Amino acid sequence: MDFALSGKIAVVMAASRGLGRATARALAQEGAHLAIASRSQGRIDIAGAEICAATGVRVLAQAVDVTRPGDITAFAARVAAEYGHVDVLVNNGGGPPPGTFDSLDDLAFSAATELLLLNVVRTTKAFLPLLRAQRGQGRIITVTSAGAREPLANLMLSNALRPAIHGWTKTLAKELGPEGITVNCVAPGIVGTERIDELVAANSARLDRTPEQVRADMIARIPLGRFGRPEEFAAAVAFLASARASYISGTTIYVDGAAMASVV
Repeated sequence: MDFALSGKIAVVMAASRGLGRATARALAQEGAHLAIASRSQGRIDIAGAEICAATGVRVLAQAVDVTRPGDITAFAARVAAEYGHVDVLVNNGGGPPPGTFDSLDDLAFSAATELLLLNVVRTTKAFLPLLRAQRGQGRIITVTSAGAREPLANLMLSNALRPAIHGWTKTLAKELGPEGITVNCVAPGIVGTERIDELVAANSARLDRTPEQVRADMIARIPLGRFGRPEEFAAAVAFLASARASYISGTTIYVDGAAMASVV
């Protein structure tokens, strides 16, 4: 299927590894030119060089700490200067630390709010003028988590804040709909990345079980019988970014191998 992304400009945040890097690569494979960011200039340069060598698209790579508003606005200004507009914005960021309510203080909740909620708000506000420049062609896609619908054990911060992004997405989709800009979320379940390795280690210590036992328990709850692959998640993002998804807005696609039990 032709996603009609050739020559489009896509911004992907937190793209040096994991789901962000897989997403950037998937968009590049469809012909989109990229502006990618992560906290480490070295890591994002490596990701950008690899994607450029593999696909031949243009890649702008810049270090951005999404908890620093000045970093975000500086990145948007550079993208404006070098590309002039943006067709696709993929909001993404690292996950907050695991933990239960009793183990987390006010500072933890404040930091998670900066990382998960204000990051998305600020990044979208910075890039919205560049999306509007396309007059009805813009796509805003935010990476969240299946925990937004079905809370996950030992992930209090993520469970508390991800649903706010879904409410923000639904509201913004209604506000930007008249301009032809779509706004959606893609929510991964258990996809094999470094983040999952971190959560396995945390749950192993918390439950006094080996990492192998924790992984086996996680897989047992997935009807497809395995962890997802980053490229499978990225394919869903690429679809929402495409012309084929022009009438999908204000919704969330869950990429979880049917693990979620809820109907709505």
